[in-house]
Amino acid sequence: MKLIGSLSSPYVRKVRVVLAEKKLDYRFHSEDVWAEDTTIGDYTPLGKVPCLIMEAGEAVFDSRVIVEYLDGLSPVGKLIPATGRERAEVKTWEALADGVLDAGVAARLESTWPGRADHERSQAWIDRQWGKVDAGVRAMAKGLGEKPYCSGNHLSLSDIAVVCALDWLTFRFPQKATWRADHANLARLVDKLALRPSFADTVPTI
Repeated sequence: MKLIGSLSSPYVRKVRVVLAEKKLDYRFHSEDVWAEDTTIGDYTPLGKVPCLIMEAGEAVFDSRVIVEYLDGLSPVGKLIPATGRERAEVKTWEALADGVLDAGVAARLESTWPGRADHERSQAWIDRQWGKVDAGVRAMAKGLGEKPYCSGNHLSLSDIAVVCALDWLTFRFPQKATWRADHANLARLVDKLALRPSFADTVPTI
């Protein structure tokens, strides 16, 4: 398999962590979707990463679709429950983490996208997105409480999605991301999982 993505993307990192936890072999192809010479359109019509190219050449895209596919490839380290409330809980955690990221990415693009002049940027829009980020992080902290993991008593996709989101906030907004100081339980979870090779080897970089 070949994974197309960026080392700075939290959605790509989520897939890379799952690949490592599942002990699946793959090749990584770095792609800047914002570059003029990007070839991402050759793989997915949406022009977004991550995109997984399977052995026969078919493309699977959207991180949530990819990680579900990968979890079913191997019984090692099951990350998503098969059915029932447990499955819904894990997928809801993932949706929450991805929603925080979606808002954070929207705020960052509004602030930094070079295709827009400074006077065209909307601070009201940026503030609205940060309101979603703050609400989402508070919900994470409340949902985690004093539990060792977000869902149950072992690592799941819930934890992977949450840690990827929180680490990205710190990576892109080091002065604004106050989740570590505000929510000690989230900080403990992130610090614990940072010791796992799957997380240590995928820390976001430019």
